[in-house]
Amino acid sequence: MKFNRRNLGAAAAGVALAAVAGEANSQSSDAGSIPIVVSTWKHGVPANSAAWAVLKDGGRALDAVEAAARCSESDPDLLTVGLGGLPDRQGRVTLDACIMDENGACGSVACLEEIEHPISVARRVMEKTPHVMLVGPGALAFAEEQGFPRRSLLTDRSKVEWEKWKSAHPEAIREREVNVENHDTIGILAIDKNGNLSGACTTSGMAWKLPGRVGDSPIIGAGLYVDNEVGGAVATGVGEAVIRAVGSFLVVELMRQGHTPGEACRLAVERVAAKSPDWRSLQVGFLALDKQGRWGAYALQPGFDFAVHDGAEGSRMVDSPNKLASSENASH
Repeated sequence: MKFNRRNLGAAAAGVALAAVAGEANSQSSDAGSIPIVVSTWKHGVPANSAAWAVLKDGGRALDAVEAAARCSESDPDLLTVGLGGLPDRQGRVTLDACIMDENGACGSVACLEEIEHPISVARRVMEKTPHVMLVGPGALAFAEEQGFPRRSLLTDRSKVEWEKWKSAHPEAIREREVNVENHDTIGILAIDKNGNLSGACTTSGMAWKLPGRVGDSPIIGAGLYVDNEVGGAVATGVGEAVIRAVGSFLVVELMRQGHTPGEACRLAVERVAAKSPDWRSLQVGFLALDKQGRWGAYALQPGFDFAVHDGAEGSRMVDSPNKLASSENASH
């Protein structure tokens, strides 16, 4: 296993930055703002702008998070979400998504092929069926019944990347790189002017995964959880580690116990690390938003950042504090 792009060695300078960002994060989260939207990673900036277009006009948080997710899903330059997402090892792009509203209603799809907007299909599952999750061919059939057009999701760029990987790793089974391609899932949380929360999560999953693999992103309680009385949380990173900890649900329950969003994310990350002996070779991050509009985040490794958009300060990027930096600082 190795670090790539957001690699551990290159992050040495980022350790200090993450520590500073952690202090800023705690100060910022002391003062909540409503309405507000937060999203994981740098592509959360345009996604947040799409959400803000809904929120600023008094729209519902559910509509805002769907708009944000659709923005990322349609961006062919993103290799981790929707159109142009990196495929499984057979060259098939399969998408996962889930959505949850202020009433606890939720919908999810997994291993969905040839549909550009899995988040909207997930919303239809929530609103039009008695179920929570549809997968594979059944999810595709439902999407077509609901009028979603089919299209190829494998772009020229993602096909080239797949062919390069395949030629270099002809028999790889368990290899997992801790890199941007494998965990730039976008998770979105929003609060509207009425104080109601919703969340969404969408991804093309781990690059070069075994066919049929599903990570945390479409699993309610793992990749996303919202409780309108408390707050919401989203996860990014190696989905298997998040699933084992039921990560997003854990973050929300920690906020219910009185922890701030940042503290709740830190405690959840520490739980993940405790259950993962190889945590130094994993990336997992949580982003949380409480009922008062306060936000916080924490990650295993340096490099996890997120976007915040509120009416006062506009859209901005924030670096998350991380366990690796804290551990190294404590050892000095």
